[in-house]
Amino acid sequence: MEAAISQLVKRFEDGKVSRRQLIQGLAALAVAGGGASASAQTGGFRTLNLDHVAYTTSDYRRIRDFYAGVLGLDVVNDNGKNNCELHVGAQRGVGVRDRMMMSLTNATPGGARSTPGIDHLAWKIENWDTDRVRAELERRGLKPRLARGGAIDTPNYVSFNVQDPDGLGMQISGIAQPGDSALRQQ
Repeated sequence: MEAAISQLVKRFEDGKVSRRQLIQGLAALAVAGGGASASAQTGGFRTLNLDHVAYTTSDYRRIRDFYAGVLGLDVVNDNGKNNCELHVGAQRGVGVRDRMMMSLTNATPGGARSTPGIDHLAWKIENWDTDRVRAELERRGLKPRLARGGAIDTPNYVSFNVQDPDGLGMQISGIAQPGDSALRQQ
């Protein structure tokens, strides 16, 4: 994390990022690196990292080029039409999601994602157990919707989608292990 902070500060000092971008970047790094201890104290889940941010854009190419240019994020899985991923952090290991990602998708007038903005934040937790996670979310009065990863995701990537108290989408994710009720049958 120190390297990421140093790089961000250097970009600010070199005039490549604004003060606002510096503060937003530092806040994102603090959230990604510091979420685990707070969640452990509240009896909830132990958060490993901020897995991804889903950003609905007015023009994904413009936003892609901005973030890739300003912050040096890697453009991945760009379909050339309406969405891509921007990766930051350590190289992705085989079968492990170990880098943070921002998913960019064009807004669709009249669709579920009709206006630009953050659609949801996804948090990866340790010791994933589908039934335990569902029970804890329901105990907190949430209505979790199960989702499984797609073809480009890590195998057995599983998540629940809920909303935070302000209505922002929140995704709790993990990797289903043998014996988990959501493990895909091979």
